[in-house]
Amino acid sequence: MLKALFKAMRPKQWMKNGFVFAALVFDEKLFQPLLFAKTTLAFVIFCLASSAVYLLNDLLDREQDRQHPTKRLRPLASGELSPRVAMTAIVLFTIVSVLAAIWLGRGFGLVIVTYLALNIAYSFRLKHLVIVDVLMVAAFYLLRVAAGVIVVQAERFSPWLYTCVTLLALFIAVGRRRHELILLGEGNANAHRSSLQEYNLRLLDDMIGIVTSAAIIAYSLYTFSAPNLPANHAMMLTIPFVLYGLFRYLYLIHVRSEGGAPEELLLRDKPLLTCVALWGLAVVVVLYVF
Repeated sequence: MLKALFKAMRPKQWMKNGFVFAALVFDEKLFQPLLFAKTTLAFVIFCLASSAVYLLNDLLDREQDRQHPTKRLRPLASGELSPRVAMTAIVLFTIVSVLAAIWLGRGFGLVIVTYLALNIAYSFRLKHLVIVDVLMVAAFYLLRVAAGVIVVQAERFSPWLYTCVTLLALFIAVGRRRHELILLGEGNANAHRSSLQEYNLRLLDDMIGIVTSAAIIAYSLYTFSAPNLPANHAMMLTIPFVLYGLFRYLYLIHVRSEGGAPEELLLRDKPLLTCVALWGLAVVVVLYVF
């Protein structure tokens, strides 16, 4: 039962919570031990809160998940995990994450409460609304970044990064909807998620094109307009990594018909993982060496 519960907590998706480290890195505080420890604790709290959300989603969607070729294997949908155990874990994880967040700081506590409240609204209603569903996914990523800003009391965190994260989250969310639509078929997709019947491939491809272009422009503007960056505009050297990463992801979506689980895709696709690692290394060198 504990093994099934841990699996239902979706540990592979905890990497999304790594966005709380964005402020620590980009505000040039990565090597301050106290702030690093506080951000790490914030990451752990987000992992606990997000696991409560994943369990709630799986609990509510277990009947629909049984119609999905891969989600039917999830512990709740397959019957491996008891709904009573899942409900107990949801309550426990929620209480602990909120109390721990408030202990870390009232501002961070407010972010966690907002994150949980929006996720509850998303689970019961908002995920069934076309377009609103992907916008909400972007909001969850943005809250992670905002939490990191609050924890480290960032002073030089550029607003451009909020825009970049929002666009990247939309890019991933729309790509995931496209994968679900292809996997389930346009005629049967609504059996799994009602909002999918409102999408079609043409709309999703247009949305992907818009957010991809906007993300490249926003990140490029950030690299030479943010006030805390080196005066020699060395951050512009990281643009090729962003271009390759986005194009590689598009290749995986359109050519290999992947994109259903972004976190698994990142770990499985070595060129994409290498690109992200090199981009992170380049950012650290530019901010802390130049």
